[in-house]
Amino acid sequence: MSDTVIRVENLSKKYIIGHQQRVPYKTLRESMVRGAKSLSRNLIKPFGKKVPNPAYEEFWALKDVSFEIKQGDRVGIIGRNGAGKSTLLKILSRITEPTKGRISIKGRVASLLEVGTGFHPELTGRENIYLNGAILGMSKVDIKKKFDEIVAFAEVEKFLDTPVKRYSSGMYVRLAFGVAAHLEPEILVVDEVLAVGDTAFQKKCLGKMGEVGSEGRTVLFVSHNMAAIQQLCSRGCYLKSGKLIYEGSAEKVIDKYIYDVRSEVKSSSIKDRKDRQGSGKVKIVDFYIIDKEGVKQEILQSGEEYTFVIEYNKQEAYRRMSNVVGSLAITDSRNEIVFLVRSSFTNQNLCLSENYGKIECHVKDFNLAAGYYSSILFLSHGEAEVLDCIEYASEIVVEGGNFFGTGSIGLPSHCKVLTRAEWSAR
Repeated sequence: MSDTVIRVENLSKKYIIGHQQRVPYKTLRESMVRGAKSLSRNLIKPFGKKVPNPAYEEFWALKDVSFEIKQGDRVGIIGRNGAGKSTLLKILSRITEPTKGRISIKGRVASLLEVGTGFHPELTGRENIYLNGAILGMSKVDIKKKFDEIVAFAEVEKFLDTPVKRYSSGMYVRLAFGVAAHLEPEILVVDEVLAVGDTAFQKKCLGKMGEVGSEGRTVLFVSHNMAAIQQLCSRGCYLKSGKLIYEGSAEKVIDKYIYDVRSEVKSSSIKDRKDRQGSGKVKIVDFYIIDKEGVKQEILQSGEEYTFVIEYNKQEAYRRMSNVVGSLAITDSRNEIVFLVRSSFTNQNLCLSENYGKIECHVKDFNLAAGYYSSILFLSHGEAEVLDCIEYASEIVVEGGNFFGTGSIGLPSHCKVLTRAEWSAR
């Protein structure tokens, strides 16, 4: 008997995107003439060449994706924003149907895809636990056996008889994950939604997913956190522009993904990046690092002084924008943040009054050890609105340096962050 629990064959998903068009003011007469022309075009359509409608565009979120997942596999699905990861999980969870291809699934599927999925907002936490269990085909007795575990895991006992529409996003996710993981589905599907929870809860969830996998059940996990993928998953699938680029061991898939991302960063300018997030009221157009003499640096030295420079364009409609938070994160080869500076940490939020300008962050004693890193640039309007965010904005190379004041010889290469300390023996 085959131990394949998920088989995906030539799976494709198409969406129709509408483009808003500005229509100038028309008189009644012009509208009637335009309607008559439209009617005549429809009547002669069978005899003429079909003209595509410029107001609509086909977008293939997935294109000819095929793979198999065995029972007990813990599979990490990775890729850039818009790669098709969430669409794939929605199809596997039967939330949406594929345009082409077929999938076969053996066993019950519990999904945690986005805040709000699977719960009825008017029902209480208690009622939603029983509702979800019933949807999974469990009896009331079986749900009752797991009820206390779910409530203890989610830490929502105090609000159990409150409608979930009054829950915070964190409470919602805690309960949703508790239900999905504890009602013993054969297949557990989890999207990036865990990012809503705090660090302690994320760790708790990863531990539970590992436990589910060790019991012989199957886990599909989408995340941008490469360290979490590496920790939890044995296999990986790398999606890019709706296509399955590579599958194999989690380690090899992560290496392939990071190599591709860094290659793209090198070949494209920040100004032209299309994968940015935010409202766009302020747009990052360049980023570079200069030393204390003002010279741009490609390779950094541990212990030196540097200024990180973000050049921006601001839309003219927003003449003066105060309380802007600037943030720079540096990540390692597994996309883990190892260095973070943010203007709000030191009450130095910014005021942008010009349509073009520079934001500078001065670091006196750069403390990263030798290695290859990437940067994340982030601007927000206070804590309420993301203005612009670019992941993998640039590659940062760190070499040697005189961090400890004893010369570059002996600097460790097996750690990420350097710290001075005083030693003594008594």
